[in-house]
Amino acid sequence: MIVEHFLKWIDTARVAERAAAAAALAHAYVQKELPFEDRCAAEAALTLLLDDPSAKVRLAMAEVLSMSRHAPLQVVSALASDQPEVAALVLARSPLLTDSDLIDRVAAGSTVTQKLIADRPAVSMALAAAIAEVGEPEACAALLANTGADIASLSFRRMAERHGDLALVREALIADPRLPSDCRHMLLVKVGEALKRSPLVAALIGPARAERVMRDACVRASMTLIEGTRANEHAALIEHLRLRGDLTASFLIRTVAHGKVDFFGAAMVALSGQTEARVRSLLAGGNDMALSALFRNAGLSAATHKVLLVALKVWREVANGKRVAGAQEVSWLMLKELGEAQAASDLAGLLKSIHIDALRDNARRHALAIAAA
Repeated sequence: MIVEHFLKWIDTARVAERAAAAAALAHAYVQKELPFEDRCAAEAALTLLLDDPSAKVRLAMAEVLSMSRHAPLQVVSALASDQPEVAALVLARSPLLTDSDLIDRVAAGSTVTQKLIADRPAVSMALAAAIAEVGEPEACAALLANTGADIASLSFRRMAERHGDLALVREALIADPRLPSDCRHMLLVKVGEALKRSPLVAALIGPARAERVMRDACVRASMTLIEGTRANEHAALIEHLRLRGDLTASFLIRTVAHGKVDFFGAAMVALSGQTEARVRSLLAGGNDMALSALFRNAGLSAATHKVLLVALKVWREVANGKRVAGAQEVSWLMLKELGEAQAASDLAGLLKSIHIDALRDNARRHALAIAAA
């Protein structure tokens, strides 16, 4: 009876009165304060109010119904498709919208709609994957900022591939501790490529030098990246580097010179086809002949074998507590192993570059330590 009077009254009521009445009716419905028959009538009335010409009435309904699991599904679904200020509440909060509903709205929605969905208190892995695949940059950045979002490694990669050139998404990706290491490397490369394309950089140092500087910077950044990469992510990073053509002999020599023996071992597993246990055993205690065979199977030229063997022996002694050494000493011993006969070779040039970089890093750290004392 109350709902019957309500339906007759709304035709003559003012907007503010209709909005207040709609909110009260919605509140009574979700609180289950009405008898069954009146509840059915209230649901019909709420459905009818979807056609109210004033957005304020529908907004009042959305404010109440958007947080409830007991709201009428057809009403919530219609409000989610209403004009932005009404739909925003439902898209951002309603527990009645399923992943399927939300994925469809991400695919067909505006940037504003995608951001609202990406900001929901909980975002499933499937929904996050949809946003990563088709979402605008602003939606992807909102997803990355959402601590309630369950994001798969593949989704991180898709966002890095699609929007890694944009500072908004790139910074959000780099700041996320869940970002896989291969994605971090991809973003490092994108930053380098952006700098290389910069008209200012090209004008200052020229395209050829910009290319060389970018390549060297990416290699050094990759070495830093390895330090923060968990062992269980080495295989993914190695595969990423291999596909890009960055897993070169010079890069592997650099990793050994810097003591990244675990990463080097994972690379040997990927390149040689040997088991992880076999490679680990060889690196820990294998003789020179067995290690050289491993290097050959991995595609490393014979010219690189002796410098790798020298470095691995030093790092074994460091690991066993028999020696204290760092990249500066190891790179010097590798260079010394080549001898005068190969002083002008490309390998000697690489080792000299590694050694000089190590000298600079040590000097820089020493100066900072003095300044901080």
